[in-house]
Amino acid sequence: MASDESITEGQRSVLFALANMGPQTLGSLSEEERVTPPSMNRTINALVAAGLVTRVGAADDGRKVTIDLSSDGRTFITETRRKRDTWFTQKLAGLTPEQREILDQSVAILREIADS
Repeated sequence: MASDESITEGQRSVLFALANMGPQTLGSLSEEERVTPPSMNRTINALVAAGLVTRVGAADDGRKVTIDLSSDGRTFITETRRKRDTWFTQKLAGLTPEQREILDQSVAILREIADS
């Protein structure tokens, strides 16, 4: 499996998109990531070579290929989330009570913006 340092931010974004949305076509990933299909194909090729995703041809249409996380890709996502959660928890623990109150207030504001 590829190390965390060998994965680019673009590749990491594709891995998380697959983790969140499930198996996707190259076209749908291109749209989601806002890149051209040739660019996405290069990203997928690198992730296949790293053992993090698989390409599976549709049984009913040999031209249709679905991209999904491999077992190693799922492990990568789980470990990345665990590391991020640990880092975030440590940072939150270091905040003062006043900073936590400000953060609590800003969460409601950010949710309102996101839902608009």
